[in-house]
Amino acid sequence: MKLDAIIAPVQSELKHFEQHFRRALRSDVGIVDTVVRYMVKRKGKRIRPALVLLSAAASGGIDEATYRGAALVELLHTATLIHDDVVDDAGTRRGWPSINAIWKNKVSVLLGDYVLSRGLLLSLENEDIDFLQSTSTAVKRMSEGELLQIQKSRQMNTDEETYFRIIGDKTASLLATCCEIGALSATRDEQIVDAMRTYGETLGIAFQIRDDLLDFLGTEATIGKPVGGDLKEKKLTLPLIHAFQNAPSSDRKRVIRALKSGVRRKDIKEIVAFVQKYGGITYAERVANDHRDRAIDMLKSIPESEAKRSLVALADFVVARKK
Repeated sequence: MKLDAIIAPVQSELKHFEQHFRRALRSDVGIVDTVVRYMVKRKGKRIRPALVLLSAAASGGIDEATYRGAALVELLHTATLIHDDVVDDAGTRRGWPSINAIWKNKVSVLLGDYVLSRGLLLSLENEDIDFLQSTSTAVKRMSEGELLQIQKSRQMNTDEETYFRIIGDKTASLLATCCEIGALSATRDEQIVDAMRTYGETLGIAFQIRDDLLDFLGTEATIGKPVGGDLKEKKLTLPLIHAFQNAPSSDRKRVIRALKSGVRRKDIKEIVAFVQKYGGITYAERVANDHRDRAIDMLKSIPESEAKRSLVALADFVVARKK
């Protein structure tokens, strides 16, 4: 099933969400308004607000608090993307020039701060304290995950346990927050809220493992970014970690030398072959599928609905996607 079909049950609600999102970003400072309008034009698929809306619909129903929660997580996500582009010195974002490429780093960092503050104020003004608790935890975890990955990429010693800590914090924490906030906006049933949060966390891990697999299996045309990007940044992801565990010392040392000295185009092909030879691809696919199954299991306590079926389909989608 395609992504558009999966989020179809909340398509009209996503349009209403856009109004909340744009309203939250308004400013009477000219440069802020100019950059925000440019940023809003480049919107992505809105997966995270869709996840908030689907989680609310599956947990009891969508109301105004749901839209505020969806706006909060999208504001948080947008702020992190703006800051990430500065950290990575990225020149483009979704095929458009990045904000830092046009307005430079100082404006980008300050705009990211502004976007994050608007999300916090949105929640405070409406006394959505439980939403703030959830997003604050996500921000903490995302920051720790990024910093831990930087540390481990320098040391070149990421093991499987550390890898799962990194992707849980970097990626899964925000998806867990999306599902938790959606459920909180619809119900006070702690069992449902816990199930939805765990669904989001497990979905996020499956999503990131698939993303890491595409760095070995995809093409630049399909995934929209250079293949082997993680290798060039010396990030040890699950396929490579598992291959290291199975490979003889001589082969493992050869790959580590290539990573340390700077991966070239010809090295990428050799490392991909190394990962395939020693079972890294097959293993990572199996682990991603296991997490998909666990995510779907978490929905068993949720009443049947169109939204629940979409959440199940989304779990299947994240491990099968090609980009």
